[in-house]
Amino acid sequence: MRVLRNRLWRALYSAAVSSSSASSASTKISRALSTCIHSKQSLPSYTESRDSLFASPWSATQLRGAKYRGADLKPGNVIEKKGRIYEVVKAQHTTQGRGGAIIQVELRDVDSGSKSNERFRTDEPVERVFVAEKSFTYLYTDDETGNIVLMEPETYEQLDVPKHLFGESHVYLQDDMKVSVQMYDGRAMSASIPTRVTCTVAESEIPMRASATPQYKKVLLDNGLTVQVPKHILEGDKIIVSTTDNSYMSRA
Repeated sequence: MRVLRNRLWRALYSAAVSSSSASSASTKISRALSTCIHSKQSLPSYTESRDSLFASPWSATQLRGAKYRGADLKPGNVIEKKGRIYEVVKAQHTTQGRGGAIIQVELRDVDSGSKSNERFRTDEPVERVFVAEKSFTYLYTDDETGNIVLMEPETYEQLDVPKHLFGESHVYLQDDMKVSVQMYDGRAMSASIPTRVTCTVAESEIPMRASATPQYKKVLLDNGLTVQVPKHILEGDKIIVSTTDNSYMSRA
């Protein structure tokens, strides 16, 4: 019975992670089921199947060393190249005449924080690293080390994260802000903040005269950034800013 069960779930696991066609995966499962039925053997229980399929720390959708095409690379992806781990910061598709389409990618070395530019063919295999995303609460920034100190909300354990993992968005960090950290093998790979943040206008230009067309002016926020806002926004107002492009969205 154990052999038949192993055969069935091996087929199920193979169908889940294989890149082959759906008909091939269906055939594997059908053959395994047929073997159990004709042998009058019962199917494995849910507990047995779960333990067998997920015995490895990497599930069917979290495969280490999985190969992807260069065309599939997107900002936020984590890849391995020449033994080092990189985060994709930017990815742009370009075409070079007869050379075909390529992907111009800006990479950030997770260990050193240094950035570099690489080119990948659209069909070039790339080793992608899957990461687990966890939620943390921002506590403070350590002025001595330059690290950002976060807290795991359930266990209250603190995590020191290098400031460069947040990129330029670290200026938006506020007390008790919920942030996301992408973890791989117990290490922080990258970090991100909410796409919408409420900020206070620290300084504002004098309101301009009324006009038939919308008018904007520059204001200084409490985090030191300067943004363009409608003319009716005054000093002390709270506004919602998009952290992706530092643009005004609405009054809070």
